[in-house]
Amino acid sequence: MRPDGKAEGLRQSMSWLHTWSGLVLGWLLYAVFFTGTLSYFVDEISNWMRPELHKSVPNEMTAERAIKAMEKIAPGASTWTLNLPDERQTAVEASWRMPGAAVGRGGTQRAYLDAGTGEKIEPRETRGGSFLYRFHFELYAMPRTWGRWIVGVATMFMLVAIISGVITHKKIFTEFFTFRPRKGQRSWLDAHNATAVVALPFHLVITFSGLLLLMFMLMPSGVHAVYQGDTQQFFAESRGGRGGGAQDREGGGRAGRTLDAVAGGMLTPIGPLLQIAQAQWPERGVGSIVVQQPGSSRSTIELREQGGRGLSRGGGEMLVFDGQTGEAKTAQQPRKQSPAQMVSGAMTGVHMGRFADPSVRWLLFLSGVIGTVMAGSGMVLWVVKRQPERRKLGRTPSGHRLVEVLNVAAIAGLSVATATYFWANRLVPVGLEGRSDVEISCFFWAWGACLMHAIVRPHRQSWLEQLGLAALAFALLPLLNAFTGGVPLPVAMAQDQWSIAGFDLVVLCLAALHGYAAWKVSAPPVAASSTIGKGGRLRHAVVQAAERQS
Repeated sequence: MRPDGKAEGLRQSMSWLHTWSGLVLGWLLYAVFFTGTLSYFVDEISNWMRPELHKSVPNEMTAERAIKAMEKIAPGASTWTLNLPDERQTAVEASWRMPGAAVGRGGTQRAYLDAGTGEKIEPRETRGGSFLYRFHFELYAMPRTWGRWIVGVATMFMLVAIISGVITHKKIFTEFFTFRPRKGQRSWLDAHNATAVVALPFHLVITFSGLLLLMFMLMPSGVHAVYQGDTQQFFAESRGGRGGGAQDREGGGRAGRTLDAVAGGMLTPIGPLLQIAQAQWPERGVGSIVVQQPGSSRSTIELREQGGRGLSRGGGEMLVFDGQTGEAKTAQQPRKQSPAQMVSGAMTGVHMGRFADPSVRWLLFLSGVIGTVMAGSGMVLWVVKRQPERRKLGRTPSGHRLVEVLNVAAIAGLSVATATYFWANRLVPVGLEGRSDVEISCFFWAWGACLMHAIVRPHRQSWLEQLGLAALAFALLPLLNAFTGGVPLPVAMAQDQWSIAGFDLVVLCLAALHGYAAWKVSAPPVAASSTIGKGGRLRHAVVQAAERQS
């Protein structure tokens, strides 16, 4: 209801809804967008945070050396899995299962192998990029279920804010092509509109798909009604459970080794099989090798396509060969998915970017950056829009001050905390027990310190100091990498190790962005006359003239 007693129209109601749905959980949404955007390169971040792996440079003999290494490391295993190096990782990720091992991840042992020599590498303990990825939807600092509930509610608010924002701004597409610099509130509104429109399809898809990923927790009634509360059975069926496949393969492994005591079979050379697969997949090549029952007369070698083209997990093709003779075998066809499984898998793949090659992944990353700027600019706009009201009052209301503090800590403070996390990765002693938890603690301590700094320092100075600190911390990360065992940026570029070089280049861009923002904050504030209309400018000039005469 308006002050004159008339009912508000749809756009006015949506404007109120857009403002408050975006503000109430805006700081959390900014953190979710920021860490989610970084998670598009979770593998590259993890690779950079393990400098022991940087000197691993793949060559044409990488697969052969990895197979030989596994014959020494796990000769009695029932399964070997080798994820070969690609544009996102430099070393070979090896995993294996021993006979009788527990079903699931707990029974899997892992190691990293040097892609050039096949030697086992012992990297430092770190959560790497997976911490940022898990924080994106679990918040980490609280029980997992609570974190997911909070993020789910925040995502609902985000969807409401997007839809109400589109309804509110009737000239949103026209104003997208308009940007008026150095105009105070008008400039912030233009920036918010532009970043909202340029990636609007991305914002809608990523928000809606994020809600779908949490749907079974947010709306569990259907699962409980059909499965009588047995959620494990539901998730097993939704993923296309394999039943007792793990035990069957392990049983086969034991029988195979008994036969080998007589037959003494050896694996066929992997090189010719790789050539067949390369001819089959000339664009992408082989991404992983799975050896079932190695050392057994019934062994098989599975070659899987690098980065499957499908949205759902397991979308890549696979070739299967006899492990003894190298003869091609008919590959087991993947389990046929129901329409519901296909839709669920597709939405998951869209949200996580499983389908994306490097160029598309960069586009998703840039869209995420735009979304992060949209969320941040909206929160800053709330403060800027209320500056005239504060001038009239002659003071800053406590609610406005609270928003100012949270804006600084949530935006600039999160950047400082993220840079601190990367610095801690190199400065915390490698042999320290529980060092991965120490790295994460450094992240939260730095974030908390930024909150306290924003409370005790003037608003403008806190922005300037935290943005400047973030710019400096990001800018020095490539040097820190070079002096703490990592491959220097020029060397990484020369060796085509773009998972390492790309990280260094991105943090340099982040340093430039934060430095530019700090420079803009350090500039003299925009004159009050630029934020008001023509009549307001006239009144402002009259007031100034009267003040000069007095």
